[in-house]
Amino acid sequence: MATPKKGRSASAQSKPGRSLALILIAIAALTGGMFASGHTTPRLGIDLAGGTSITLEAVPEAGNEAAINKTNMDTAVSIMERRVNGLGVSEAEVQTQGRDNIIVNIPKGTNSEQARKQVGTTAKLYFRPVIATEVSGGPGAASPSPSPTGSPSDRPSGKATDKPEATDKGSASPSASPTTQGRAVTDALKADATPSASVSDKAKASPSPSASGGGAADDASKLQEQYAKLDCTNAQTRSKVGDGVKASQPTLACGKNSQGQWQKYILGPAEVDGTDVDKAQAVLNTQSGAGWTVTMDFTDAGGKKFADITGKLAKNQSPQNQFAIVLDGDVVSDPYVRQALTGGNAEISGNFNQQSAQDLANMLSYGALPLTFREDSVSTVTAALGGDQLKAGLIAGAIGLALVVIYLLLYYRGLAFIAILSLLVSAALTYTIMALLGPTINFALNLPAVCGAIVAIGITADSFIVYFERVRDEIREGRTLRPAVERAWPRARRTILVSDFVSFLAAAVLFIVTVGKVQGFAFTLGLTTLLDVVVVFLFTKPLLTLMARRPFFANGHKWSGLDPKSLGAKPPLRRTRRPAAPVDTKEA
Repeated sequence: MATPKKGRSASAQSKPGRSLALILIAIAALTGGMFASGHTTPRLGIDLAGGTSITLEAVPEAGNEAAINKTNMDTAVSIMERRVNGLGVSEAEVQTQGRDNIIVNIPKGTNSEQARKQVGTTAKLYFRPVIATEVSGGPGAASPSPSPTGSPSDRPSGKATDKPEATDKGSASPSASPTTQGRAVTDALKADATPSASVSDKAKASPSPSASGGGAADDASKLQEQYAKLDCTNAQTRSKVGDGVKASQPTLACGKNSQGQWQKYILGPAEVDGTDVDKAQAVLNTQSGAGWTVTMDFTDAGGKKFADITGKLAKNQSPQNQFAIVLDGDVVSDPYVRQALTGGNAEISGNFNQQSAQDLANMLSYGALPLTFREDSVSTVTAALGGDQLKAGLIAGAIGLALVVIYLLLYYRGLAFIAILSLLVSAALTYTIMALLGPTINFALNLPAVCGAIVAIGITADSFIVYFERVRDEIREGRTLRPAVERAWPRARRTILVSDFVSFLAAAVLFIVTVGKVQGFAFTLGLTTLLDVVVVFLFTKPLLTLMARRPFFANGHKWSGLDPKSLGAKPPLRRTRRPAAPVDTKEA
C-alpha cells in the first residue's frame, strides 16, 4: 500500500505545470474576451461616474394599505425600468429597497434629466372626459379652451387653434393619417360618465364620499365652486389638485397649453386604466403630411371601453368631445374625437415635434403604476466628484497593497516573490471578470465595491500566510523543503477552505439582506473570495512546488525565508531513514 501512495505523491509533485498552464490559459481567455467585447474597463456606478440617485416611497391609499406588496412593487420596478430605458438612458438601475422604497440610479448621460423627470412622475395615468376647461385666471365661466394642454415638453407646438385630434389609424379624417402600429395608452373613461351631461349630472352619476347630507348635487356644487377658485398658476395649489380622488369620481386638474399658459379642467370619472393599453409610439407620417403623431393600440377589453367612451364623446360639442390624458394630476394632452374609435387602436395627431411625440408616447406606454409614489430623496453626483472618489479608492487600495507587500518582504523574504505573483494573478482575474460582468449582468463598480476589493487583498494574503506558516512548521520539525511543501498542504488547505467559506457566507448573507450600494461591496467580496480559492489551488501551491526544486529555496538560503537555522529547526535535519543492518541468522 505504501508504494502506490508514494507513486501518486510523486506524480502530483512532478506535474505542477499543468495547474499553472490551466490558470494562465484562463487569464488569456478572459483577457481576449474582454478586448473582443469592447469593454476593457469595468462599468462604473453613479457614485464614481456621476449621475442621479432617486429614492421613491410607496404611499398607501386610504383603505388600501395592502396594495403595497411584493407583487405590486416588482411591477412598479419593471414599469420604471421600461420608462427610463424607453428614453434611451443606458445602464439605469431600478431596484426595491425594503418593503416600500424603490431606488432609481440614472447615470449621467443623454436624456438622464428627462428620465429623472418622468421617473418622478409616478402616479397612475387616466383617460378622463373633459367636462369644462378654461385658462386659469381667465373668465369665471367654464368655456372651451382653444389650445392644447399638457406640459411644455409633451404638448405640440403651433397655433392656438391647432388642437390634437384622436382618430382611428388609417381613417379618412383630414387630420388622420395611416401609421405603423403604436404603443400603450394608459387610462380611459368611465362607462357611466355621460360626456354631454352637465357638471351636476356628472357628479350625480358617480359615487361620492360625501353623498350623505346634501347628496350628489351638493358635491357637484362644491366641485364647481372649487373649479371657480382654482388657480393653476400657483405651484402649491397644483400639487394638491386631485388628492384623494378615486378614478370613479369627477375631479379637477391642471395642465399647460401650447402658449405656456396654465389651463384648469373639470374632468369626469375614468373608465380605462393602464392595463387596458397594449402599446403607444411616436410615428413620423410623411405620406399625408401629418408630421409626428402618436399611435395607440389597446387590449381587447380596452378597445371596447375606448370605443364606448369615444362614441359618447363624438356626439358632443367642444370641450365635451375631448378626453384628457392625466398623469400625476397633470393633463399632458387633451385630444378631441369626431367619431367612435372602434378599431382597437387610435392616433393622436396635431402639431407635434419629435421630442413632444416621443415624450407623450413614452408616458402612455409606461405611465400606469400599480402604486402611488412620492420622491423621498434625490442625490446627484457630478462626474468630477465621482472621479475624485475613484481616485481616492484606488489610492487606498494601492496603499493597502503596498503595506501587504512590505510585510511579506520583511517577514517571508524570498517567499514574498510567490505571494506577489499570486496577488497579481488574483488582480488580473478580478479585473477581467468585472469588466465582462458589466455588459453581461449590468454589474457596476461603485465605491463600496472598491472597498470590497481592498478588503479582499487581506483575505488573499491571509491564505498565503497560512500555507507558508504550515511549510515553515514542517521545516522546524526537521524535514527538508520538498517533503515539507507536500505535508503542509493538506493542513493548510483545510484552514484556507474554512476561512474562505466563512468569508463567502458573510458576503452572501450581506448581498441577500441588503440593497443598493452595499450589495456592490458584498458582491465584490464574494467574488474575490472565490478567486482566492482558485489562485491558491491552481497557482500558489503549484508555484511553490516548483520553487522547492530550486537550490535557492531547497538549500534554505538565508534570504529565502526558509532557512532552517533562522526557523529554529530541530538538529539534525530529518532525511530518508537508513535501512536497518541485516542480521546474520547463522551467527545468531
